Amino acid sequence: MKSLFKLSVLVAALGVTTLGVMPAAQAAAAAEPPTVVFVHGAFADGSAWDEIIPSLHARGLEVVSVQNPLSSLADDVAATRRALDAGTGPVVLVGHSWGGVVITEVGNHPRVQSLVYVASFAPSVGQSINDLAKDYPKPSGFDHLIVDREGFVTMSLEGISQHFAQDVPAAKHRLMTATQGPIRGAAFDEKVSVAAWATKPSWFIVAEQDRMVQPALQLDNAKRISATTIRVPAGHVPQLSKPKEVTQAILDAAQFGQK
Repeated sequence: MKSLFKLSVLVAALGVTTLGVMPAAQAAAAAEPPTVVFVHGAFADGSAWDEIIPSLHARGLEVVSVQNPLSSLADDVAATRRALDAGTGPVVLVGHSWGGVVITEVGNHPRVQSLVYVASFAPSVGQSINDLAKDYPKPSGFDHLIVDREGFVTMSLEGISQHFAQDVPAAKHRLMTATQGPIRGAAFDEKVSVAAWATKPSWFIVAEQDRMVQPALQLDNAKRISATTIRVPAGHVPQLSKPKEVTQAILDAAQFGQK
């Protein structure tokens, strides 16, 4: 009897029940809803996700919007990794435009359960944005870039209003122009060393009226990485112009592994 008592105490201490062998802490972690971590692109900042974040909060999901320095791929990856390291539960990692390159590089982090690309790039190992784009026509938005003496690139108000966010209410155009993050132009030639989509399930929102990333390039990227593809009649920032569709794709990705 004493040996049986000792065994029951040991079982209780390990958090094991007679119905299974999963420790209680692991069971709790498995049921923990994922955090959504957003990675913005060039010519933007963390407020790029403002139309989506409240809806995710209303559904009980935690959200982190990374503020990328946009000074290099390594710097943006480091900023995103800090956000991933700060928590403990599963993550849906979402990248817009240039942010797709960042999540491709850092998305192999053990917390990341799924990836969502929004009007984005999904390079293979050894590829840069310029490598991906070289075989497609130049998008019209690239005629409205401004390069400073240090090689950082911004967009003009005309570029924002007519090519970057042409389907966003006009009242937001000046605000988006004022708050955009300049990106170091050399970043477009930086190549990824990891392709997280090769091991993580991916969703890809294709913006069919995009004037910054060719829709054909987006479709080809989505097909190549075997992503669940959602096509929306939107410009380059569907998270602002079509927030319901983007939110639903994120919720679908959040359910992966939770059913």
